[in-house]
Amino acid sequence: MNKIYVFSGLGVDKRVYDNIDFGTLDVEFINWIEPLKNESLENYAFRISEKITCDNPILIGLSFGGMLAVEISKIINVKKIILIASAKNKFELPFVFKLSGKLKLNQLLPNSILKRQNFILNWLFGIETSKEKQLLKSILQDTDTNFLKWAINEILNWKNKIYPENCIHIHGNKDRIIPIKNVKADFVIENGGHFMTVNKAKEIENIILNLIEK
Repeated sequence: MNKIYVFSGLGVDKRVYDNIDFGTLDVEFINWIEPLKNESLENYAFRISEKITCDNPILIGLSFGGMLAVEISKIINVKKIILIASAKNKFELPFVFKLSGKLKLNQLLPNSILKRQNFILNWLFGIETSKEKQLLKSILQDTDTNFLKWAINEILNWKNKIYPENCIHIHGNKDRIIPIKNVKADFVIENGGHFMTVNKAKEIENIILNLIEK
């Protein structure tokens, strides 16, 4: 059985996978490490890849974690990459991301926007229920602000042009952060947003289990 390493998204942790039952699969959740000053995503991927100790693993990455998984796949051999609400390369990211990166608009974001669950984040993530709002609020409070700012900068300035091999992309057709019009998805989750590992968990679980068993 292949070892599976799972990466969470920007500003979130493994709690966003709590509704997904991986059954008897050999799954390990990789925790974020602190980025070095002015560190590139490529170098960060190299350092965090040292946590991967098994040969030819399967990587699962949500959002920013998917981008990281793509970078890791350039460093080590992987059997499969499963991306969820993510992007395979910089061309799948919205133009506004690239523009914001060039203009360094992200540096103007106040910490209050990054660390507090609010109506803007609720809309962007596709969050509706009070339980989902509370989960996001709790996760954001536990996330390091320096990591958030670093990761946002790396997303906006991502340079990857390569279409990774052995990659399967799961995306929601209501994703407001990475709109599906930019993405070539293998599986489309109806009414799925950027928080769909929480509120569309069963559909994603079934896809993942089927992919792993192949």
